[in-house]
Amino acid sequence: MTATLDRFDVLLERRLEAGDRYFAAEAGRLAALCRTMAERFERGGRLLAVGGSPQSWSDAHHVAVEFVHPVIVGKRALPALAVEPGTVELLEREDDMVISFEPLTVRAGAEWVLEPAEGDPFVRQELAETAYHCLWELVHVFFDQLGSSEAGAGASSFLYPFLEAAGSDLDAVVDDVRRSVLMKAAEVADLRERTLADGREELTAAAASLRRAFDAGGTLLAFGNGGSATDALDVVADFRAAPQGWPERRALSLTDAAILTAVANDIGPAALFSRQLIAYGRPGDVALALSTSGSSANIVEALAEARRRGLVTIALVGYDGGRIAAERLADHVVVTPSEHIPRIQEAQASAYHVLRELVG
Repeated sequence: MTATLDRFDVLLERRLEAGDRYFAAEAGRLAALCRTMAERFERGGRLLAVGGSPQSWSDAHHVAVEFVHPVIVGKRALPALAVEPGTVELLEREDDMVISFEPLTVRAGAEWVLEPAEGDPFVRQELAETAYHCLWELVHVFFDQLGSSEAGAGASSFLYPFLEAAGSDLDAVVDDVRRSVLMKAAEVADLRERTLADGREELTAAAASLRRAFDAGGTLLAFGNGGSATDALDVVADFRAAPQGWPERRALSLTDAAILTAVANDIGPAALFSRQLIAYGRPGDVALALSTSGSSANIVEALAEARRRGLVTIALVGYDGGRIAAERLADHVVVTPSEHIPRIQEAQASAYHVLRELVG
């Protein structure tokens, strides 16, 4: 156990140090890029997110869902698409922007290479996720300043506390946004530390359960809603083909759009994942649920179905853990104690990356 705890310390410190270096170096450029993107969105531009590897494909879908379906109260949907590498030239039009991964790059007139200079591919991806979350959160600041948002700073000012009423000095706004990026980086660093420190025993036990399941021929089934669905894609990519070259593991994401829309239309959204667990789950498999609230009805029902069918259950949840933590609806529960959805997802990425590393 001591060796495992020491390993946790190493993995956590690696993330904290990398985050400090990266955002100290890139906060100013991220702020300036937010301004450029806002101006291009205002002219009718779209954001094309390009996925290549399974991991970057999950990031591309994550970008698309966050921009189209923002969790910022009162903010408008922004046009973003997840596209395959060979389709950009076919789809791209004037004022469009392109974000790609490995390395993290945004083309918005000029090319902005924002890839973290870190050796650990999991840490690089976690930092890249925080970076593109900052872009979609803070691009709305400039809409406020340009007078095009339906809501002023008020309803969403908790996301960028330096800003109050709209003003005309966009250079000053860029500097405020730079400081906001640094605040967000500090916030997620603290949240990663709390998630991994408080979740050590749960993650260690979950890793042991996964190893036993894989050794016996079991499958990992991962699922979630919205951005958490893209994280489920990433979990499966990492278990099937970890960039570190670790052994391939049997894993399946319950995110097929045709199945999800069929179930939602014909039965209802509460059955989205439980229906698939009935189809795919076997005793000895493992169900991994990702939820920022910890109380989503379809996640709760899926975990109940998984238990009825003899699956081991793991849940990564935010807020105070919701129903899943309060009622202990999963065998292993890791809580990320925050109400800010982007930061929850970023810390949860660290949790499932550490889980993958512990399984080996």
